[in-house]
Amino acid sequence: MSISTPGGPERRPTVVSTGKKPAAGRPAAADKPAGGKAGAGKGPARQTGGKGRKPVTPVKVSQGRAWGPIALFVAVGVLAVGIIGVGAWAVYQGSQPWQKRADAINGIVDFRKKDKNLVKGGNHQPGTIKYDVSPPVAGPHNQAWQNCMGDVYDAPIANEHAVHSLEHGTVWITYRPDLPADQVAKLKAKVQGKEKLMLSPYEGLDKPISLQAWGFQLKVDNADDGRIDEFIKTLRVNASIEGPTALCDQGVTATGTTPRDNLPNNMPEQPTQ
Repeated sequence: MSISTPGGPERRPTVVSTGKKPAAGRPAAADKPAGGKAGAGKGPARQTGGKGRKPVTPVKVSQGRAWGPIALFVAVGVLAVGIIGVGAWAVYQGSQPWQKRADAINGIVDFRKKDKNLVKGGNHQPGTIKYDVSPPVAGPHNQAWQNCMGDVYDAPIANEHAVHSLEHGTVWITYRPDLPADQVAKLKAKVQGKEKLMLSPYEGLDKPISLQAWGFQLKVDNADDGRIDEFIKTLRVNASIEGPTALCDQGVTATGTTPRDNLPNNMPEQPTQ
């Protein structure tokens, strides 16, 4: 800037240099932002107190299938189906005529099909009778029957009386005299005190145990054979040709293989059907 004075030439102001240069890299004071430090205002404002923080998405952990409960459920289902099936089969079997159920017993021999004359019944004869089947299952017999109210005989009984009991619907279980005591005890438990059943030892059996009903026979090796119960269930009373009311009491209670012909003739008798 020039300064003019009255009446004189224009003079330029003298510039005095201090000899100092601005520090390298430092901006001039005018270049500094006002009201803040260098770097202030850069980037987003810092949040405090957790406000405004982006919510964290929970991490899902993948779990395998619970095979234990599934396996248990399947097992229970299979068991239930099995029980229902067995029950249905039992009902079906029970609804079958007893003759068909008898035919289904493995090993049973039906003499009714072999000899119809053998099972006619009502053929009373005195004295000793020869039987083709041992133990006998039908045919002529003594007028007196063997008591069959769940009687357990510890010695052989007469065939002639026993066959008459079969005609009344009895199941007669026989066994070899040398059958082990525990086996005999099991047979005794099936018979004792139950009407239309009787048990006795029998000489000369070709199997340890033989079961007889009127016209039927089954031979087994031991008292644990399930067919014994099936034979009893199917043929007791049902095999009678004199009906379910045929007597089992008031019969012969003595043992011995010789028939008793000297018994009173007034023993009650049932008419043959």
